[in-house]
Amino acid sequence: MAHIYIHSPSSSVRDKAAFQRGLTRLKALGHQVELDADARSHHQRFAGDDATRLAAIGRAAASGADVVMISRGGYGLTRILPELPFKAVAKSIEKGTQWVGLSDFTAFQMAVLAKTGATTWAGPAVGEDFGGQVEADGSPDMIMEACFDDLIDGHGEGAGWRLPAADLKAHPQLDNWKTAPATLWGGNLSVLCSLVGTPYLPEVKGGVLFLEDVAEHPYRVERMLTQLLHAGVLARQKAIVLGSFSGYKLVPGYDRGFDMPAVVAWLRSQLKLPVLTGLPFGHLPTKVLLPVGHKVRLMTEGRDALIYWG
Repeated sequence: MAHIYIHSPSSSVRDKAAFQRGLTRLKALGHQVELDADARSHHQRFAGDDATRLAAIGRAAASGADVVMISRGGYGLTRILPELPFKAVAKSIEKGTQWVGLSDFTAFQMAVLAKTGATTWAGPAVGEDFGGQVEADGSPDMIMEACFDDLIDGHGEGAGWRLPAADLKAHPQLDNWKTAPATLWGGNLSVLCSLVGTPYLPEVKGGVLFLEDVAEHPYRVERMLTQLLHAGVLARQKAIVLGSFSGYKLVPGYDRGFDMPAVVAWLRSQLKLPVLTGLPFGHLPTKVLLPVGHKVRLMTEGRDALIYWG
């Protein structure tokens, strides 16, 4: 079992019950759970002021833990990127610590990749994931837990999913296709866009870019994709892989068919590279873990897709 260090680098913990369930679940799975001293702190909407959260990241890097996890996402990392202890984080990764998170944690992951080239993991948070009550017995999502177990055991080799039929119709070449080794990178679309023009967005060419978001109407998703398109980010990739875009509401009688499939169709019309959908990652219970910054192969056979790093 693993030594897991939990910190709060972004927003403060709001759903205390879910957070406690997550801690309890990790302990029940046999892990040694170490909670940062300020994991439950509050300052405005943040889990402590900037200095407090930076100190927590430093303690996490020095913890010697097998895994460092976030309590939740929210907002707060972009404002402290210049002060991140990049050398300490990179050193901890060299020694075997796996840094795991999603949502606002994308800012940390992109900055670490840009500044050090080190690999982190896009994966679950303690509250929303391990504190989730998804299965019939009230436990978290079993696929998410299985993927996390693979990370702990060192058995994870890839993440597979079933492509929608529309993907093959749009890209007939995907029937039997694969990329050469390519850097996997990305995460939350809103956070990624906030880093354009800064030194914290990696300059990845020929990569596999994965994206997700929550509570963003399709027109806002398209606007952010347009920013990445006009900045030249998208055309430099070998493939774009879209995860979950959930938690939005269309406007009846106004959107008139302008939905996420329409956005995907528009994106494909702007690019000469494949745009795949359906990746089980984002703000949803079932999520795979993805090695951000690692070399992978993206391959498809019929409607079966696989991101392989083994």
